Amino acid sequence: MGAVPVLDLAGEPYEVGYEHGRRAKALIEHNLDLYFRRFRDEVGLSRDEVLRRARVHLERIRTGFPGYAAMVGGLAAGSGLPLLPLMALNARYELFYGEFVRQGLGGSACTAFAVLPEHVQEGHLILGENWDWFLGVAGLWLRIRGEDLTVLCFTEAGIAGGKIGLNSAGVGLCVNGLVSHLDRWEREGVPFHVRCWQILNARTLDEAVAMVESDGCPGSANFLLGQAGRPGQGAAVDLERAPTGALRWEPQQGFLVHANHFLAPERLGLVQPLAEERYSTYLRQARLTELLGHAAAQGPIAAETLQDFLRDHLGFPDSVCRHPSPAFPDYAQYHTVLSVIIDLHARRLWHTAGPPCRSGYNEVALLEP
Repeated sequence: MGAVPVLDLAGEPYEVGYEHGRRAKALIEHNLDLYFRRFRDEVGLSRDEVLRRARVHLERIRTGFPGYAAMVGGLAAGSGLPLLPLMALNARYELFYGEFVRQGLGGSACTAFAVLPEHVQEGHLILGENWDWFLGVAGLWLRIRGEDLTVLCFTEAGIAGGKIGLNSAGVGLCVNGLVSHLDRWEREGVPFHVRCWQILNARTLDEAVAMVESDGCPGSANFLLGQAGRPGQGAAVDLERAPTGALRWEPQQGFLVHANHFLAPERLGLVQPLAEERYSTYLRQARLTELLGHAAAQGPIAAETLQDFLRDHLGFPDSVCRHPSPAFPDYAQYHTVLSVIIDLHARRLWHTAGPPCRSGYNEVALLEP
């Protein structure tokens, strides 16, 4: 399956977006074609309607989040591609999940975890995730150097910033899609990809938590956060965010696991329309919790063991390592696009492009030697 390409970027937001667009134009064009087909075939949104919604999103981004808007503007200039389709790509979380809720469909499948240093062989804080999404989506690692902070993050080509990764302050982020009956693409608040970028620029875990808890949100999402401290020390927390607020979960037995459902939706006043995703999300939550709990009870866990857990096929194809299902048409298939293990103490990560059962993990460092 190979490795996800890495782009080294630096400068102001517009410059970062410009180089992303210039150097990844072919991949961005591929993703635009893929997404507009999925908008049409999976949730019934015409190109004109997607672009209408993208225009609304663009005005809100320009008003509330000018730095992010500058990155998207740079993407358009660097790639030579029209701005509104690129904004639709950057708003794809709100556009898809809003339709999933309105049409009573389920969301996608992702399984994330954190293991505290006392349960890891090297005494390091580890975050990890199988990020499951569309077949064929093109991803990138962006290594973005700022004046006093460097961020290494995964994104889909053409989406500004990133949604999974770490920074030079030792803060890390993994994510899960969630759905609630209150999610609406047009709702005011911080869009998903903007919030992810804010978190990845946080300098402390408390600051990252505040980024999740502050302001409103158009739709629901889960944010698993961590920060490495001194050798052998580190902290992690999970925050389920919905239009009604945020619910915080602390590690139990030294680890956290989260899939694609609210763990206590009634505490946020929510109903979650999981549809066909219900079986998979509860299966993956229980299975990874079981694997980590058993391993933690036996002693410190090796990084290779965590990689094996992300290859688990119990309940295939709806397993932790997700694969296309014969129950769904080709245009509605999902699988594991990225598997990642993040060592927040070492400031490096290991990943596979595609399901981890098919390849070994590739290493990427936050800072090159």
